[in-house]
Amino acid sequence: MIAAARTRKFIRLLAVTLGAASLAACAQSSVVTQKSELRASRQASFDQDRTTTSMMKRRVAAVRKHTASRKDARGTKTASHGIASFYTEGTKTASGEKFNTLEMTAAHPTLPFGTKLRVTNVASGQSVTVRVNDRGPYVRGRIVDVSYSAADALGMVGKGVAKVKLDVVQ
Repeated sequence: MIAAARTRKFIRLLAVTLGAASLAACAQSSVVTQKSELRASRQASFDQDRTTTSMMKRRVAAVRKHTASRKDARGTKTASHGIASFYTEGTKTASGEKFNTLEMTAAHPTLPFGTKLRVTNVASGQSVTVRVNDRGPYVRGRIVDVSYSAADALGMVGKGVAKVKLDVVQ
């Protein structure tokens, strides 16, 4: 009789412990999900297809080779080559300014705020000068996020991304 009561007590304690652990895991999961959603909201409006082919893996591997700043023949610094995207959401930039999709601005992970960049679409040759006022992009393999106006001027709105060359102008 006493052994049966102890067994029932042990099973109840085990059930309560498992329930508490399960709730704690759910709570932790929602925090991680909220952080992921926040980061995802800063992604480009049109993500390209996420299917990973061997060609795509090679392209991303090539993009990760971040070329160091160097002076080219014209005296401007070449910052890097890679994939650019654009974003339209957000109310405030990392620099504290109000985000405006109609301005020629960009998000770059490391360049100082106020830096002027010439972004050139490698495929079309179109270029635009933008001012860095935000941090990003938060998608692996991308080197810059530009505002909608800059993306429109570069001719990349329809596709959502473009291979670009960045030159530090000022």
